[in-house]
Amino acid sequence: MVSGVRNSKSVVDMTKGSIVKNLITFALPFALSGILQMLFNAADMIIVGQFSKDSSTAVGAIGATSSLIHVFVNFFMGFSVGATVLIARYFGSKQENDLNQTIHTAILLSVISGLVLTVIGVFATPFLLSLMDTQPEHLPLSTVYLRIYFGGIISTMVYNFGSAILRAVGDTKRPLLFLFIAGIINVLLNVLFVSIFKMSVDGVAIATVISQTVAAVIILIYLSKLEGSLKLSIKNLKITKSKLIDIIKIGVPAGIQSMMFSLSNTIIQTSVNGFGELVVNGNSAGSSIDSFTYTSMNAINHASLSFVAQNIGAGESERAKKSVIIAPVLAMLIGLVLGMSTYFLGKPLLKLYISEVDATLEATTIEFGMQRLKGIAFNYYICGMLEALTGILRGAGFSLAPMLINVIGICGVRILWVFTIFSIPSFHTYQTLLLSYPISWIIVSISLIIVYFTVGRKKILEDCKKNKILLNSN
Repeated sequence: MVSGVRNSKSVVDMTKGSIVKNLITFALPFALSGILQMLFNAADMIIVGQFSKDSSTAVGAIGATSSLIHVFVNFFMGFSVGATVLIARYFGSKQENDLNQTIHTAILLSVISGLVLTVIGVFATPFLLSLMDTQPEHLPLSTVYLRIYFGGIISTMVYNFGSAILRAVGDTKRPLLFLFIAGIINVLLNVLFVSIFKMSVDGVAIATVISQTVAAVIILIYLSKLEGSLKLSIKNLKITKSKLIDIIKIGVPAGIQSMMFSLSNTIIQTSVNGFGELVVNGNSAGSSIDSFTYTSMNAINHASLSFVAQNIGAGESERAKKSVIIAPVLAMLIGLVLGMSTYFLGKPLLKLYISEVDATLEATTIEFGMQRLKGIAFNYYICGMLEALTGILRGAGFSLAPMLINVIGICGVRILWVFTIFSIPSFHTYQTLLLSYPISWIIVSISLIIVYFTVGRKKILEDCKKNKILLNSN
């Protein structure tokens, strides 16, 4: 039984109570987890920027790797989305044997995914960085950082899959606590390695791997101490074929979408690299700052996914339908408030990242960072809508449609923009490059709304009806 877990204060049973409260209660710890992760990532860049002997180059070297990391990691993280949907449904419909099999399949899948990423990352790093037209001054440090990072990627995958399991049953507080512990370790090790031992990006990468390993161990211990269907038993780890197939059906499209999304950002990063070191450094710092807003909106994506999946599992059609209005409004409000705040506080925030010996170079780098914030922050509320709608459709079991829409609407539009409008000499500017973001968000948001009202709403009602019958028969 999972009744003890259901009654835990850290779990949000989204089939009961206020919809707004459910979404906020779920999303707030998740957003804080994401913000903490961003803060710790920012700490990497701030510490290396302030204390490393090659500070400005080191900041750009780390920033230049982020989109490449996401291309590969996000594909495999798509499997965790598939696991979340299945576990949330089984939790809502009280199918406990299926729930337990999915958990064990997901954890073993995270280890396998991590091993694959390690091989790709360690051996293919120089080639991949060269494809991105990485600046020569960044290439040596970026190579070191990526190889160490991917060398310990298994821990990152295990922690994220473990967090996905807990999020599926509405528990976002425990992952927040575990991440906080790991993050403090990460910051302390950053200071030790970079400030005291005089290391550079290698110290930052090692600190990240150690802290993520701590987080992975803690979450595995916690899952092993749960009772009933949510209990993880290492000796019982195995891939259940039927659960793996179900995870793949939802997870592969989600992973492809995330990978293609990151690939388009990699193409954008490649274009940014062509403007030189100052633009790269300013863009890297600005990207780190605006990531806080995106992460907060993305929390509504995951809250919507778990909310809809749990309520479909419980046969609560009205609650699932109402979330289609409430979730996008919440995400857009978050994007509007945080996006504007980020821009107006941009210069002092950017100064935390950027420390140039020459005052003129520092001012120029900050200006490019401000251009990034202006181009992204003022329009982030549009991205909030598409994040919420994507989560709702995935929670309803749709994964292929959101993938196709996001791949064509975001990746396709941005890539087309780079090779058409941006390639025109008079429009070959950093500001023009940034315009590809809001344009792609608008196209995707409109498309997702059309999909929901044409096929999504009907499927939610049908699945709720079937699960209601199943629950009543039990």
